[in-house]
Amino acid sequence: MKIATLIIRILVGGLMLFASINYFFHLSPEPNFTGDMLTFTKGIAATKYLMPLAKVVELIAGLTIISGKFIKIGAVILVPVTLNILLINIFLLPDGTPIAAALFLGNLFLIYTNWETYKGIFKA
Repeated sequence: MKIATLIIRILVGGLMLFASINYFFHLSPEPNFTGDMLTFTKGIAATKYLMPLAKVVELIAGLTIISGKFIKIGAVILVPVTLNILLINIFLLPDGTPIAAALFLGNLFLIYTNWETYKGIFKA
């Protein structure tokens, strides 16, 4: 279980780091979207703050998960991000759904491996 956790931690954290660094430094070209996805990305771009905010959150959470420091809070911070990535792929980019699902499940796995820490949150 320890090796699986390490592998998933590196994959999830690495993907988050790559996505955020790629956004800020334009390491690869942005894909050309069409239809509803184009409308969605134009709407997010029109806010001027939402995409940079999401990428900063991805960067911070990715760093915490990769480094192994504060991994528990990093995994919790990533839940809404990875859920949103999954839902965008399900509804707007179905071709990317398997990768998005793997990312979301990897994040849930990281939470599951530290579940003892989170139990106190759910007690009344």
